[in-house]
Amino acid sequence: MRYLIIDDEPIAHRIIEGYCDKIPYLEKVGNAYDAFEAMEFFHTKEIDLLFLDINMPKMTGFEMLRSLPVPPKVIVTSAYQEFALEGFELNVVDYLLKPFSFSRFMTALHKIAPQTNTSDKDRFFVKVDKQLKAINKKEVLFLEAYGNYVKLHFANEYIVCHQKLSYFEELLSEKDDFIRVHKSFLVNNYSIDVVEGNRIKIEEKEVPIGQKYKSQVYEKLNL
Repeated sequence: MRYLIIDDEPIAHRIIEGYCDKIPYLEKVGNAYDAFEAMEFFHTKEIDLLFLDINMPKMTGFEMLRSLPVPPKVIVTSAYQEFALEGFELNVVDYLLKPFSFSRFMTALHKIAPQTNTSDKDRFFVKVDKQLKAINKKEVLFLEAYGNYVKLHFANEYIVCHQKLSYFEELLSEKDDFIRVHKSFLVNNYSIDVVEGNRIKIEEKEVPIGQKYKSQVYEKLNL
């Protein structure tokens, strides 16, 4: 999904870019610091998603949005709450009030990612060897932190992607399908065969339960 940031504050660009770098299916098209600069990108690039500020010099974000014959998806990023109603009248995907957390940012993206990136809500994408690979989350037994990478373990193989475990925890734990059981492990609830003491057995493999996570794990598994 190709995105463009339109905001007159450089720090806002850095924050949004930092969040987007954690999302494998997002690709930056560019940075615009006012609406007129953004227009140049619309004439030369394909854009799927805008992160759009409202209160900018020369032309507001909403004035620019109204000028587009076929606007892309829009997530508003604004310090001004009073424009929210107008934003939703313009069919924006979400309205993020600055400063917003990564968790709130992900909530906004979840509103469009399933429709634009997968035909099946049980799938997600990871970047592997400069490619985006579709993953069926039901086939993932568990995920393991591996330095600056994560190993996704399946029944007969594993793949390594350049991502942090916290990203997958945010992506996969929404319905308790996946449980954080250790600082280095995230487990598919439905792949668990046996829980014994501080260990989880999954097929022929074992995953440790961290002391910090033990009560949470037992509570989620109703043990």
